[in-house]
Amino acid sequence: MNMSISGNQNPMRRPKLGKVVVNISVGESGQPLERASTILENLTGQKPSRRKAKRTIRAFGIRRGEPIACVVTLRGERARSFLKRALEAVGNRIPLRSFDREGNFAFGIKEHIDIPGTRYDPSLGITGMDIIVQVERPGYRVERRRRGRSKVGRHHRMTREEAAEFIKSSFGTEVVP
Repeated sequence: MNMSISGNQNPMRRPKLGKVVVNISVGESGQPLERASTILENLTGQKPSRRKAKRTIRAFGIRRGEPIACVVTLRGERARSFLKRALEAVGNRIPLRSFDREGNFAFGIKEHIDIPGTRYDPSLGITGMDIIVQVERPGYRVERRRRGRSKVGRHHRMTREEAAEFIKSSFGTEVVP
């Protein structure tokens, strides 16, 4: 019943890259957040969105409502090209434990200058980032649309193994156990 990813199969069962979310959490507002925002914009070509602290944490000096992170959501060809570069930064190796049971996966990059094609700018410094990738099938829109919303059936959902196989075949990435 379960055919290979590259074989002749139903086009609605073929996995695709849904979105790539790139997050840089600085932990404070002001100049460090501005630098992180500039780095993210240079890497992705999109203007980042700011994220605010949900609660006050006195030990870290964070106040509720203070902007502490910036995020960019990439879709389509822009997501594909950025993910290819980001995977090169981690040596094209993703551990299987990075995948959740829905087929999404996440990994981190310690220094943004590890991404190929990125130059070091002393005025911006070096920062790390989290990259979250959503792998889905056509038809997931029924869960997100406003009118006539419905659930994606259990048999149509992505699994950890299917997502890992898709990433291996599409990006040439090694998924290590």
